[in-house]
Formats: sequence, C-alpha cells, structure tokens
Amino acid sequence: MLILFQSKSAAEVLMFAQHAKPILVAAGKHFDTPDLPERGVITKAQLDAAIAGIESLMATDTSHNDNTGEHDDATEHPIAQHVGMRRRAWPLLAMLRLSREKGEDVTWEPAPIW
Repeated sequence: MLILFQSKSAAEVLMFAQHAKPILVAAGKHFDTPDLPERGVITKAQLDAAIAGIESLMATDTSHNDNTGEHDDATEHPIAQHVGMRRRAWPLLAMLRLSREKGEDVTWEPAPIW
C-alpha cells in the first residue's frame, strides 16, 4: 500500500507502507497489528520525540553511506542502487521538522489512486 503523509507545513510525502512502518516505529508509534494502520497521526506534542527517534535510526543505518564511494553512480543505474534508511527517512524527517516549527500535526492515510 502507498501511504501519503500530509502536513499544512510541508509538501506531501509518499512512501510504501512496508518502508514507512520501521520509520514510524522509530518515531515512537506502536502498532497492535503487523501491518501499518491505514490512517494515523503524529501530533505536535509528539514531534520532538518522533524527530529524535528518526534521527537515531538514521544515525545507526550502516547499510549505505552516501559519501563512501562504494557505488560508482556513473555506471550503476539509479534504479539498481541500494536505498538506505537515511535516504528513505529523510523526506518524512524534513516534514516533521517543518511541522514542529509551525506547531502542526502530521497525518498519514492511503494515497489516492491516480
């Protein structure tokens, strides 16, 4: 399922549910089911803890370091490149930071069918 994150403070962020769930768990969200709930919210009161949790997750991601030169971007097609947690979480983290500045909640729901 494709998830749409929304905030009045930032552009929308799209993410697959299986990629969003570990990021939201790091942000302090707890789920009773193995699947990500279709709808949810990170309230403005939860933003500081959510940002700290995602930053901690990104700091511990050793699966891919963008500055190591391990991948020759000139020869490897972008679709074949590994996407580490830092790259995956960055758009949502930016949204959370902007929402914190403006004092607004962040919500998620299924993305509309195009």
